Amino acid sequence: MKPSIRSRIALAVCVPALVALSWAMAGAFTSGGTLRDAAPLDHWHPIALGSFAIAVVALKFVRPVLVPFLVLAGTVAVLATGLLEPPRTSDDSYRYLWDGRVQAEGISPYAHPPDAPELAGLRARAPELFPVGTDCKGWDLRKAKPGFCSHVNRPAVPTIYPPVAEGYFAALYGLGGKYGVRAAQVGGAVLALSLCALLLWLLPLERRWQAALWGWFPGVAVWAVNDAHVDTLGVLLVVGGLALAAKGRLAGGGALLGAAIATKLIPALAVPGAMAGVLSRRPRLKDLVLPVTAVVVAALTYVPYVLASGSGVLGYLPGYLKEEGYDSEELKRFALLRLVVPEDLAVIAAGAAVLAVILYVLRYGDPLRPWSGALLVFGVALLALTPGYPWYGLLLVGLVALDGRWEWLGVPMAAQVVYLHGLEAQDTAYGLALAAVVAGQAVRTVALRRRGPRTAVPGRPTAPAP
Repeated sequence: MKPSIRSRIALAVCVPALVALSWAMAGAFTSGGTLRDAAPLDHWHPIALGSFAIAVVALKFVRPVLVPFLVLAGTVAVLATGLLEPPRTSDDSYRYLWDGRVQAEGISPYAHPPDAPELAGLRARAPELFPVGTDCKGWDLRKAKPGFCSHVNRPAVPTIYPPVAEGYFAALYGLGGKYGVRAAQVGGAVLALSLCALLLWLLPLERRWQAALWGWFPGVAVWAVNDAHVDTLGVLLVVGGLALAAKGRLAGGGALLGAAIATKLIPALAVPGAMAGVLSRRPRLKDLVLPVTAVVVAALTYVPYVLASGSGVLGYLPGYLKEEGYDSEELKRFALLRLVVPEDLAVIAAGAAVLAVILYVLRYGDPLRPWSGALLVFGVALLALTPGYPWYGLLLVGLVALDGRWEWLGVPMAAQVVYLHGLEAQDTAYGLALAAVVAGQAVRTVALRRRGPRTAVPGRPTAPAP
């Protein structure tokens, strides 16, 4: 078949699949499905995922010159569906707006929990966050102990978010606080679209279709836009930092990675990828530039808040880790590891698995493709921890788009199943995700052996052949 004919056929398949994807996502958001009642979402999400897969496969055969325009148009359409309704499965964005409002009053967000008596006047001026005259029975409402109704989750504890995230919340409130939660959703859409544009710029022409793995992935519309999670900002900073590291700009890369860590902490797992291969040669002082810069930048962002709140800048982090089962007393995580090791050893096994992968990347990783090592480390960490919050996987989706190993997308999908349907689905969902990763890697390894080694282009991101 001639390339032009193949491209036309691919385009004829891709566009309707994109339309179906946008239609399914719009249906998911407007169907009435919520975290409390996920049944309508179970109807629409499989349609969206199937349409996504068809659209991406077809996109690979579209003429490369058309791909950027198609990716951007499809991304705008898919992300826009997330703006159709208020958040359906997470209320974190309400906390973002509250933290922004508190900072606008010159108060540290770490100083008081939302239900503190000192903030009563501020709550009274925020009916979009603390509604009056309601039965307080919505899926995203709860009664605070003082008796008022709150959209803000965990109103009895201080914020958990690091300083760069708090700066973002202050900007959201300053630019669009009067629009309520819509401001956070628009902010998420802008960040997600910006990352798609960055991916298109970074990827070589023949690999730009991979940007659709981010922009068209249904989870991005859900977690980055409709639920408006700040993790999207961290992903944007990580991708930029890894791209600079690949070009040898270690200080700049470290600065962006440090800012990402000060956004959501978990981007720290991308640092070993940025240092890929350092253990394969004699150590150099230059090897410390990136990690030291990352630590310094992250620490400096804390300074203003430490001066205002002291040790309170940790917020609810210790309580959150215990609540979510990341301790030895109440194991809710480490589902896959608990199938093969005793429960009291699951935490140790998880740490050992992640450490082993980090050492592997530091020894054998490719410094020209730091996103590949970052994807491996972060993906293994998610499989070891088996978290129940799918938006943690936004970073994984961004790294998949840069690297091309699409089989890892099953990991955040597994987290979504657990999040909507509970821990009883944990073993099966994450087991299937692990099987997909293993199978994808096996197929990829066989294909690479048949083709022989591939030469990387210095200074430009490359990705393994699909």
